[in-house]
Amino acid sequence: MQAQQLLPLLPELARAGLRRAATPLRVWWRKNWFYRRLLKGPLADHVVFYPWDAAPRRLEEADSLLRGRFRFYGASVDVPDGVSVFDLKPPSPAWHMALHSFAWLPALSNAGGDNARKLATNLIAQWVKRHGTYSEPVWLAHIMARRLAAIFTHGRLVILNSEMMWRSRLFVSLREQCRMLERISREAPDGLPRLETAAVLALSGLCLDDSPKRRDTGLARLEEEIERQILPDGGHVSRSPEQLLSAYRHLIMVLEALSAVGEEPPHGLRNAHDRMAPMLRFFRHGGGALALFNGGTEGDPRMIAGLLARDDVRGQPFHHARHSAYQRLTAGRTLCLLDCGKTPDGAFALEAHAGACAFELSSGNDRIVVNCGAGGLTHQSWNWALRATAAHSTLTLADTSSAQILPVGWARDLLGPRLTGGPKAPSSRRLETAQGWTAEAMHDAYVEAFGMRHERQITLSPQGLMVTGRDRLVPERAGPGYSFTVRFHIHPDVRVSRLDGGGILLKLPGGEGWRFRAGGGTLEVEESVYLGGPAVRRAEQLVVSGTTKDAPAEIAWVFEQIVA
Repeated sequence: MQAQQLLPLLPELARAGLRRAATPLRVWWRKNWFYRRLLKGPLADHVVFYPWDAAPRRLEEADSLLRGRFRFYGASVDVPDGVSVFDLKPPSPAWHMALHSFAWLPALSNAGGDNARKLATNLIAQWVKRHGTYSEPVWLAHIMARRLAAIFTHGRLVILNSEMMWRSRLFVSLREQCRMLERISREAPDGLPRLETAAVLALSGLCLDDSPKRRDTGLARLEEEIERQILPDGGHVSRSPEQLLSAYRHLIMVLEALSAVGEEPPHGLRNAHDRMAPMLRFFRHGGGALALFNGGTEGDPRMIAGLLARDDVRGQPFHHARHSAYQRLTAGRTLCLLDCGKTPDGAFALEAHAGACAFELSSGNDRIVVNCGAGGLTHQSWNWALRATAAHSTLTLADTSSAQILPVGWARDLLGPRLTGGPKAPSSRRLETAQGWTAEAMHDAYVEAFGMRHERQITLSPQGLMVTGRDRLVPERAGPGYSFTVRFHIHPDVRVSRLDGGGILLKLPGGEGWRFRAGGGTLEVEESVYLGGPAVRRAEQLVVSGTTKDAPAEIAWVFEQIVA
């Protein structure tokens, strides 16, 4: 990585390096006898309120756990009889994180029954015995917050009618973890993990009645993170629909806990809720799941619907999310979403994608044009490719992404695989024409390297039966010609076939037929991949390719519904 690119990152790199160097001293101090005395205080003996957790759970997960198989993020460990899973070597850091986040408790709680209760009780007892004092990464703020959230939302399975000594040990551990979280919640990784940690800190003061001060501290820190991370239009500063969903889920838990104990929510939290719900609706396709932008996947439609059902205001989405930088075109059964923004700043770009001017298209419950999705922690080997511009339904110039991931090296080791570069001054507008509503967007990510500006225009007809588009590469300075490709990744449920005389037929699962045509380049059908859900799926993409010359290059295209 060039020195001029590293220069703005030096303050963050210095802080991250110092924190890593101080790890042994920090662990020693927080683990010693004297420090643990500081974690004493009033001891709760019951959970006042068990918040509703919208996260989806499947019964097959509980069946696997009851058979001794612990599977998280694509890795699994089979636990022999008489052995604790906490004594086994973790197959991956993500698996280890999930185990100590008590990711197994929601599935067992959902299954219920004596066997699930016995397993959960034994696992918690094993954890308290082995990890009752501070260590890393087990007691890192965000891991501890996820563990506490699992107990607060699903602990009813094991806490009610539990044996007295087991219960006492659990609540002693909860006291120490909650008081530790109050001290270190700001150490959680910046971005969504810090917001979630603040929310769980507030929950710890609401679900346990031992510390009104901790409740107030948590609410104040949550308000701080809401102010930092939730944009005026309700979007998350990462520009990821899925991260917005997670933030909204945690906010709902805090608001419902406040209601349960008869407390009025702070104005900042209520105001954020009323902005975030319409923004979630903004990103939903007709089937109820989310669009795939900036590292997000579809999410579970039932979970999203359940969360939005708790919104009494029922605010409707904007057409133009100005602060999140997205345009939304709707007519009839057709929806088009267009990314008009730039790379998020700093740690908020850890999962961001180089999808400048990418769009998605759906008709009713069926997605047509998509972005490829995200590998996440389950399919990590896919993440580099999926974050590149070529994995998005937009234009790629000279086979180069519009933004770059920090390369492997010491900077990435300290700061993570954040996205850098990208558009500096993107812009967009919408206007009404005789052909319908039009969204126009421009980005300058290719200007510095290639002297080219990308402009995209998309028009949706008044009945939603036709989507016309135009991509232009406009030279900012004289230079050689460059190759370009405009990609339209097609959802794997759509059947793709060529038409006689040119063009592409798209057959949707619901029975609709759409025709695609393009000019200004060579049209081909190529293989693609889709990771919008839990599995890797084969898909196809429509690719229009060509080469720029001295004049602007223009690619025109149209999706038209075939009406019988």
